[in-house]
Amino acid sequence: MTSSAGSLTSSRSLSYVALFAALMAVFGLIPKIDLPFGVPITLQSLGVMLAGCLLGPRRGFCAVALFLLAVALGLPLLPGGRGGLGVFVGPTAGFLFGWMFGAFACGLLMRRMARLTGAALWAGAFAAALVGGILVVYAFGIAGLSWVAHMSLTQATMAMLIFIPGDLVKCALCALLVQTVMRGMPGWRLDRD
Repeated sequence: MTSSAGSLTSSRSLSYVALFAALMAVFGLIPKIDLPFGVPITLQSLGVMLAGCLLGPRRGFCAVALFLLAVALGLPLLPGGRGGLGVFVGPTAGFLFGWMFGAFACGLLMRRMARLTGAALWAGAFAAALVGGILVVYAFGIAGLSWVAHMSLTQATMAMLIFIPGDLVKCALCALLVQTVMRGMPGWRLDRD
C-alpha cells in the first residue's frame, strides 16, 4: 500500500511538473514585444513565478528545466517560434538559465509563507514572485546580457529597467492567481516534500 501511495504522489508530481512546463509553452504562443537590444517582453516569466509559487522549489525548478530541455531539443516554444541550442548563447541566455533558479527561489519563499491566507497570502505571493521572478532572474539575465552583448553590468542593468513595470504587473497577477488557487483548493500544498 505504501509503494502505491508513493507512486501516486510521484505520478502526481510528474503530472504537475509537465503541466507547468506546458503552461510556459502556451505563454510562449502569446506574441512577444521585441526591444532593440535583443531581449523581448514575454509572458513566460509569469510561468516561472507560478511554477515556483504553486509547485514549490524542487518541482518549480523541474518544471522550468523540463521546459528548457524541450527548447534545447529544438521545439519552438519561445516567443517568435524560437528554440534549439542557439538560444542558450544569445542575449536572453542568462534569463533562460535564471528562470530555473527564479522558480526555486519563489518556491522557497512560498514554503515559508504556506500558512498565510487572504491579503497576507497575496502579499506573500507577490513578494515571492518579486524576489524569484525579478531579482533572481534579472541577476542571471543582466550577467548574461552583459557578457553576450559586451556591455558593462551598469549598461545591462540600465537596459533592463524598461522591463520592471511589466514584471511588477506579472508579480501582481501571479499573487492573484496563487491566492485564487489557495482559496479554491485549500489542500493545494505541493511544496511539502
